[in-house]
Amino acid sequence: MFGKLLIPRGIGALGAAFALLLAGPWASQRAEAASVCSGRPVKSVSFATGELRVYKSRQYVCALTATKQPGTTRYMSVSLQPRGGRAAVDKGRFTQQAGPVTVHALNRCVRVTGSVGGRSVSTGWILC
Repeated sequence: MFGKLLIPRGIGALGAAFALLLAGPWASQRAEAASVCSGRPVKSVSFATGELRVYKSRQYVCALTATKQPGTTRYMSVSLQPRGGRAAVDKGRFTQQAGPVTVHALNRCVRVTGSVGGRSVSTGWILC
């Protein structure tokens, strides 16, 4: 009886390894792209070179800046500041987006700023 249990486990582990091999690195990339920020989208501001996106869950706010021309390396930034707190910032040269950045903002206003290639946008204080 003990020998019968080992064979299916070995085949199951081998099958799982084979499935991971077939999926390759693309499976993890798709999962990351689908769930960048948790929460519901609350604001999206489009500007000449990109788009600023803001998401909110019960206690947290998350933001990112996405470019309108993915693939081209350009300077991008996103800043998310809760009222009375320090800003969470992500900036640098990216091909698709800056962020996500997340702050604890239960019952607090936030200010979000994003830029792509020298053009920028700011929301002012929102979610008050």
